[in-house]
This record gives sequence, structure tokens and C-alpha cells, in this order.
Amino acid sequence: MAKEYNADIQHLFLEMLLHDAQSYVRVQNIYNSENFDRNLRPAAAFIKEHSSKYNALPTTEQILAVTGLNLKPLPEQAQGHTDWFLEEFEQFTRRKELERAILKAADLLEEGDFDPVEKLIKDAVQISLTKDMGTDYFADPSARINRYFNSGGQVSTGWPQLDRLLYGGFSRGELNIFAGGSGSGKSLVMMNIALSWVQSGLSGVYITLELSEELTSLRTDAMLSSMSTKDIRKDIDTTALKVKMVGKKSGNYQVKGMPAQSNINDIRAYLKEYQIQTGKTVDFVMIDYLDLLMPVSAKVSPNDLFVKDKYVSEELRNLAKELQMLMVTASQLNRSAVEEIEFDHSHISGGISKINTADNVFGIFTSRAMRERGRYQIQCMKSRSSTGVGQKIDLEYNIETMRITDPGLDSADAAPSPAASIMNQIKSKSSVVSEPVDNAPKITAGVENNKLKQMLAGLKSTAK
Repeated sequence: MAKEYNADIQHLFLEMLLHDAQSYVRVQNIYNSENFDRNLRPAAAFIKEHSSKYNALPTTEQILAVTGLNLKPLPEQAQGHTDWFLEEFEQFTRRKELERAILKAADLLEEGDFDPVEKLIKDAVQISLTKDMGTDYFADPSARINRYFNSGGQVSTGWPQLDRLLYGGFSRGELNIFAGGSGSGKSLVMMNIALSWVQSGLSGVYITLELSEELTSLRTDAMLSSMSTKDIRKDIDTTALKVKMVGKKSGNYQVKGMPAQSNINDIRAYLKEYQIQTGKTVDFVMIDYLDLLMPVSAKVSPNDLFVKDKYVSEELRNLAKELQMLMVTASQLNRSAVEEIEFDHSHISGGISKINTADNVFGIFTSRAMRERGRYQIQCMKSRSSTGVGQKIDLEYNIETMRITDPGLDSADAAPSPAASIMNQIKSKSSVVSEPVDNAPKITAGVENNKLKQMLAGLKSTAK
């Protein structure tokens, strides 16, 4: 049977708050004067206003004079009474907030606005006092460090150079963004990483908001079978056999097409349904791509890219943390990046809002000529977990199979990057060859003219 928090209990709550300032501080994050009955609400609001403005709780005399409510001072209480108050006040607040959320949700449903309903109910149910005290930094350093590196994080991207740059790879609960211009290969980069994860035993979902499920799958077929799409069409049976053989020793991989303007709730609902129907866990999610999503937590015009991308990136990162999975998405570079060979935050379409939220951001630098030569370059624009910002890695690209591979750390150190090669061609070069001074021929002059000899002899005699 549910407890009834009548006016007498709420009255007692206010008296216990005034008696112990520490209790008020501990419940301050969930304290809402709107949760109290109408005749108690002015006093509850005055307590909050006074404590915020003067950093002290009002006295019972002040409350009586301002609101007309008579609150009695309580005698000294045992710790058990404080524990009872904290537990009951938490349940009281959660219940009142949930009631208000349900009423508001009913109004939203009548208006046909369904997206905010889930968040309203979820926020109300999750109301609680702060019980997690965080991490004691000095208590157990070894356990703390191992917990970070062994908590399902630091998953290899399949490219050793990128893993080295990120000190191990991507981590669960983080948002990773690959940014590139139109046709730069954002989808190909994500598909290659997804294929590497699947072949390593992880299970995941590739959500495409731009390409069809069939085209996305066909590109992955080419990467997996090492055959061009032209050859696949000629020999479908061989491709199917190769895919099935790899699938027997790989994780699960699902490709799902969603319409543009979908939101995080659509993705969350799909992931939940997928887990229920298949019984499989989802280790990673690829979303192609961020700019085509719409936020749930706020109504934003699609033209306001800065605000839209801010909410969408925050919701994506929250989803990754909530489900503790690897999250990779892509974003568009703006027109100012077309002629650039080195990218920075100003080249991201929609502004810096998504950059501020993301944990790792990479720019994809390539061109038609580079792709024909089999080259891709990844530039690290932001990294929270490493010092790789500004560094570049060169990858090999097979134009037939669309497979992007890592040529190795040695070749990366030895071969200059495409950007560096271009800069070297632009710079004027000059070489100066100098010879040692000792080897330079000595200049000698012979005086053979008699008149000159006589002139010198005359000068000598005059000087005497």
C-alpha cells in the first residue's frame, strides 16, 4: 500500500528541515516547494528563497511573520530520526514529481507532442539523494587505474597508428566524431571500423540515415570479401560463401536504415527491441550521421545548426554512457574546409557545439587523386584522453574493395603525409654549395712591367 504524505507529514518535514541545517543541505538538490500542499507552499518557498539569498535558514518567527505558518522548534533528535527524514523526503519528492510529470505528459499527448514524454517520466523516476561519494583518489591507485583500463574501454580501432595516438583506442561511453566534406569517405571510415570490431568478436549496429541498408551492406561485402562491387555482381555465390564463413567466427552485425530527422528515442527504442528479439548485447553503434538527427530534449529549428547539434551530440553521448557502449558518428565539414589541407574547429559544419561535447574528433583529409593513389589521412582535432591533437596518420585505401588499412607504424614514420608533400611542393627550395676555404685557389699577381717596377723603386727611395 502506497504511503499518503498528508499535510501533517509535510508540516513535520518543514519543521525537521528548520531544526537541522545539514538535513536541508543534503536534500537541497531535490527540494521543490511546488511539491507541498497549497497552504504549506508559501512557507516552503520562503525557506528556499531565504537560504539561497542569505545562506542561512530562516527562524520560525520569520516564517510566521511572513507566511503566517506556525512551525514549532523540535527537541534534539537521534541520528535515526535524521535517516528516517532523508528516506521519507526522497520518496515524497519522487512521488510528487512523478505525479506532476504524468499530468504534464497527458497534456503533451493531447497536443501530439510525444518525444518529451519519456524524458519527463524518466527524470521523475530517477530523482534521488546523492549517495555516491565518487572516487577516493588516494585510497587504491592501482585498482582505480585498472578499473579505467579494464572497464570495457580502450577498444582497438583496427588501425594501430590511431590506437597509438589514442593510447589504446576508443572507450565505451564516449562520443567519437569523424568529420569530412561531401564525398570524403565518412561512411567508409565508419564501415571499416565497424567491420574490424565485428571480426574481433564485438556485436553492434550500423544505423544509416543517408544510405540504404542494401548499399551499406554491399560496401561491407566488398571490404570483407576483398572483391569489387563489379566482381560481386558477377559472382554472388562466392561473395555469399565468404560472408557466411567470416560470420561464423565474428560478432553480430545489424544494419538498420532510419529516415532523416530521426531522434535519440527512435534509436534507443530500436536498440531495446533488437536486444529483446535477439537476446544479443550491443557493444557498439555507428550512426551515419549526426547532422541528420533531431534533438528530443528541446524543440529546435533545423536551421539553427549550433543549438540543434549541441542537443543532439549531448543526447548521443548520454546514450553511450547509459548503455556503456562504443559510439561513433560522423559530421559534415563546411565550405571553408574545401581548399584546406589542415582542419580545425572552425571547419566543422554547425559550429563548435558538437566539438565541445565530443570526446574525440577526427578530420578526414583526402582527394580524388589521393584515393586513386590509395591514400587517406586522419587528422586528430580533439582528444580528451590523449595528447594526440594536431597529429596525423596516413592510411592505405583500396579503391576496388573500399578497405582502409593501416600500412604500419614504420611506414607512417618514413613516408611523408600528403599534406606535407603538398606543402613541400609549394615552398621554394634553394641549395647553396660551399667549398672549404683551404681548397679555394689562391689569387697571385705577377708584376712584370718595367715602368711599374721603376715607379715602385722611386717610391721606396723617396720614403728613405
